[in-house]
Amino acid sequence: MSAQTAAAAPAVKKKVRQGGTLYRGNEGMWSWVLHRITGVAIFFFLLVHVLDTALVRVSPEAYNAVMSTYKTPVMGLGEAVLVAAIVFHAFNGIRIILVDYWSKGAHYQRAMFWIVIVLWAVTMAGFLPRHLMNVFGH
Repeated sequence: MSAQTAAAAPAVKKKVRQGGTLYRGNEGMWSWVLHRITGVAIFFFLLVHVLDTALVRVSPEAYNAVMSTYKTPVMGLGEAVLVAAIVFHAFNGIRIILVDYWSKGAHYQRAMFWIVIVLWAVTMAGFLPRHLMNVFGH
């Protein structure tokens, strides 16, 4: 390349990727992440639930021993986390259906995320006091 050609050619800027993650931390990303986490948590709960319920057919004494461990405060808190996961997963699932099948869903997906959070908080505010009284009231 001659000096004249090199000077006349436009400078090609290399796109430099900024360090960090591709995710920007917007509502859509958090909705996606939380939906996956709650889904996996619910799946493992159901797996354990089926296995411990099936234990009654193998050994009623072992079943009773397992059930007695579920009556501890730690497990009561675990139940609250489980309910929180199920409630979020359910409300966010409705949001996902609306984003996928409502013609304006993608446009309102950010607002619907915050609606899900508010509904989740209201539902949990109704559930938690009563549940925690049962867990710690004995």
